[in-house]
Amino acid sequence: MSLPTDFIQKYQRLLASQAPEFLTSLAQAPTAGFRLNPQKAQLEQVNEDLSQPITEVSNGYRGKIDGHSIDHLAGWIYSQDPSAMNVAQVAQPQAHERVLDLCAAPGGKTTQLAALMHNQGLLIANEINHSRARVLSSNVERWGLTQTVVTNNSPAQLAAIFPHFFDCIVVDAPCSGEGLFRKDPTAMQYWSLDLVQQCAQRQQEILISAMQMLAPQGRIIYSTCTFAPEEDEQIIAWLLDNYPLTVQDLPRPAGVDSGRPEWGNQQMELKKAWRLFPQHYAGEGHFICALQCTETASSYQSSQEPYHRSNWPDQQLWQDFEQQTLQNISWPQLLRQQDNLYCPALNPETLASSKVLRNGLKLGTFKKKRFEPDHALVLALRPDQFQQVFDLNSSQFQHFVHGEALILTQNLPKGWIAVSYQNKIFAWGKVVQNQLKNFLPKGLRQP
Repeated sequence: MSLPTDFIQKYQRLLASQAPEFLTSLAQAPTAGFRLNPQKAQLEQVNEDLSQPITEVSNGYRGKIDGHSIDHLAGWIYSQDPSAMNVAQVAQPQAHERVLDLCAAPGGKTTQLAALMHNQGLLIANEINHSRARVLSSNVERWGLTQTVVTNNSPAQLAAIFPHFFDCIVVDAPCSGEGLFRKDPTAMQYWSLDLVQQCAQRQQEILISAMQMLAPQGRIIYSTCTFAPEEDEQIIAWLLDNYPLTVQDLPRPAGVDSGRPEWGNQQMELKKAWRLFPQHYAGEGHFICALQCTETASSYQSSQEPYHRSNWPDQQLWQDFEQQTLQNISWPQLLRQQDNLYCPALNPETLASSKVLRNGLKLGTFKKKRFEPDHALVLALRPDQFQQVFDLNSSQFQHFVHGEALILTQNLPKGWIAVSYQNKIFAWGKVVQNQLKNFLPKGLRQP
């Protein structure tokens, strides 16, 4: 790997005697990690190696996973760099809070925040890039989240909708990507000193919108995957100079360095920030700083009107499906929009001017004389919330993930049924005569 000359010279100047160890670490192999989904995973049934827990991260482990495994398909695990796991852990969102993941794709921090919130409260996961927002939405679905809204807006657009609304905002800002050089060597091709300055300007613009959405006494967690002081300490110094914020002093895990005041206008509060250097912490490069707003008054009150069940065309189709297929569920609210049925996480009227990819849980779609459940529903429910779960053997699983229907040798009641493998639910099936029809989405099928 050939590091850019300007990069080498810059960090030789900044790190002085520490530079050789730092630069050498960038030539080493990248790290890998994964998290378990506490809403689903049973430790004794997980196929992955759990011998290397990350003690400072809830449900975090070091090691590589198979993205085609049943654990992944069923939403039991999520691949994530160990350093990046610390961002949501620092945020410590509470179950009752309103949380915003402002630059959320592909979804590692979103799924981790939701896990820490016990899939309660309200979590809005936003991504400005549409294709990346779709990946984010699919990971939210796979994780089985029901209290999460996925939006595809600019930070400024969201700020107009949610003034002073969020108790906690995570800004994992787009950056120059220096911390990912080991993981993605192509990042070095795009790196330049000018790119660092451009990213710093963009980060300030994002944070201006974020601060407009932060509630009094709210927390903002700023992070990047770069080493650049212009995007790290200097951004925090700028925030402290312009907004009523204080840096939270959080205990640093072993191997995590403190921020460098000398890189941020001698702002001594920067010692409370975290720097994750790969020569000291077994992860990729990261910067994390948690700040709290010192304002105490709010003139904004959100409108969270409940949505009551109401009659809609073909309501009996849903009721028949629910009675025949599900159990032990009480829906807090149901909403029909066009031919789709939802259990929304947020009043759709609040989101009327935003681009929404997912609002809570999509239950399914009304089609001609039938109700067809959505893939999100089968991934969101516990095994005991289905009347029937059909567990495949190894051969049946291989055929099913290819998209094939199965010939049944045992009698099963006709209709919809949850399909599992190794007792891990991952798809809907429909029993028709002696066949199990396959409703695993085409995009999830494996060759």
